[in-house]
Amino acid sequence: QVQLVESGGGLVQAGGSLRLSCEASGRTFSTYGMGWFRQAPGKEREFVTRISRSGANTYYADSVKGRFTISRDNAKNLVYLQMNSLKPGDTAVYYCAAGSSGLRITSVTTYDYWGQGTQVTVSS
Repeated sequence: QVQLVESGGGLVQAGGSLRLSCEASGRTFSTYGMGWFRQAPGKEREFVTRISRSGANTYYADSVKGRFTISRDNAKNLVYLQMNSLKPGDTAVYYCAAGSSGLRITSVTTYDYWGQGTQVTVSS
């Protein structure tokens, strides 16, 4: 069982930056690939990025590539999402997720555990 708690969301102007954090409970954190998803009002939850168990491999949605960076600290059970050059279209609730499968990493069904989400609002 893994519990995930996100933090770091807030209101920022377009062009600004935010860093989200996700803290995981349990001793098995390093056995999970970690992902970030987001959901805007009236839209489906969409994949943002994922990092492998060791942190050696990352994958990004085209919409955030070059602006967002995912990282993890397995010693501290933390995963981060650094978001730069934010746009109003990035406004959403951001969710951290843990998944043991390395297949279909962009699908919500791949992930076993989810956090409660943190709101990110980017004003124009």
